[in-house]
Amino acid sequence: MTHVTTYADDKITTDVRNAWHTRALTPSFAARVDGVDLRSVTPEQGGDLRHLLARHKVLFFSGQQLDPDSQVALGRALGDVTPSHPVVAGADEQHPQIYALDGQDGGRSDVWHTDVTFMQRPPLGSILRAVQLPSLGGSTSWVDLELAYASLSPGLRALADKLEAEHDGSREFAEHLAKRRGGEGNEWDGEKVRSLRPVSHPVVRVHPETGRRSLFVNPGFTTRVLGVSDAESRGLLDIFFAHLTKPEHMVRHAWQAGDVAMWDNRSTAHYADFDYGDFQRIMHRITLRGDIPRGPGAPDRG
Repeated sequence: MTHVTTYADDKITTDVRNAWHTRALTPSFAARVDGVDLRSVTPEQGGDLRHLLARHKVLFFSGQQLDPDSQVALGRALGDVTPSHPVVAGADEQHPQIYALDGQDGGRSDVWHTDVTFMQRPPLGSILRAVQLPSLGGSTSWVDLELAYASLSPGLRALADKLEAEHDGSREFAEHLAKRRGGEGNEWDGEKVRSLRPVSHPVVRVHPETGRRSLFVNPGFTTRVLGVSDAESRGLLDIFFAHLTKPEHMVRHAWQAGDVAMWDNRSTAHYADFDYGDFQRIMHRITLRGDIPRGPGAPDRG
């Protein structure tokens, strides 16, 4: 069990066992963790990081010296590492788990999204490291979907609790699957991805570790609310999207060399600024195998 000393005035938590110092960045989510070398995280420490991740939802680490091998090893210390992406090939043959995001080759994420919600089992979380950064720009922002849910009006929360929505990755990745991969993507949850059929998830997701509820829709992949008319679906999604991206739900990170970010994919969405023109921005991401989202009152679907 981790022993901690908390200083409430500046929101610093000291993990005595690991000699880590965690500083909260907002009252509800995001924290900076100092004193950890991510190249040497043990499985026991990986469990401690998982605990911090569930608590803070987004973690930032500076001055790290990860390479592809140690990034994959870090992921394995935290959980089961997935292939790079259901559709996009890995960084190279030795690292099929790494999704290389090159801003000049279409590897941009300048739309609010939660990673891979267009699959039945989206990732638990993601680990992103800066490989090559532009001299200016290229920040990433995250929003707290748990806070977004909690700050809805009671009536809208009650309605959202009962809704399901469709998530579809074809707009972003169908052409890539057909033209770059010849119609055959990676293996995801034991099956080769050969098409991107829409899937449904609850609009409100119950976190499997904390039991807390989050608004689980995102502009990148959520296309319609099920069981209502098209006009009602558009209206509801417009309300949810505008609400979750309010500034008070958000934290923004300006990347520096050696930075690593981890986020809980079950309770956050994010957006990468494309404000660096022709400069190159390359990031390497790995994801951790997740579970099937479940809503309030629903049985655990696996």
